Amino acid sequence: MATTGACAMSLEVEVLGRVDPHPPRTALPLAATEVRAGFPSPADDYLEGQLDLVAHLVPHPSATFYLRAKGESMKGLGIFDGDLLIVDRSLEPCSGSVLIASVDGELTCKQLGYIGNRPYLLAANEAFAPIPLNGRDCDLWGVVTHNIHALAAGVAR
Repeated sequence: MATTGACAMSLEVEVLGRVDPHPPRTALPLAATEVRAGFPSPADDYLEGQLDLVAHLVPHPSATFYLRAKGESMKGLGIFDGDLLIVDRSLEPCSGSVLIASVDGELTCKQLGYIGNRPYLLAANEAFAPIPLNGRDCDLWGVVTHNIHALAAGVAR
């Protein structure tokens, strides 16, 4: 994709599929304590219970699908090339929502915002210009609810 001009989109998405509305439960142990991201603290010797990530991350399975992000335009919001996005079609977007939208037939991931009182799709990377929505063929695919990316080297994407 081009990265110059007012219409530069740069963060493409790859549709991976819909969420299974009746997935088999895959509950994993959930520690009963929070982990500090600063100084270490002693861990508790017990577990709170089980956590099913699909049940936790996907409240509307029949309206939810997965996408894979491509590009650098949303890195300021922590969405990186290759990240897995969870998208809910049942949610109403508001200013600040991260959206998947088709703009003039091209899928993109951007943040909804306003300049003056006009709606724009905004990148989270200053190298990319805002995309005005007035006068464009736009279709909302859904609101991004979660972003999953691997931190460990060698983890399959």
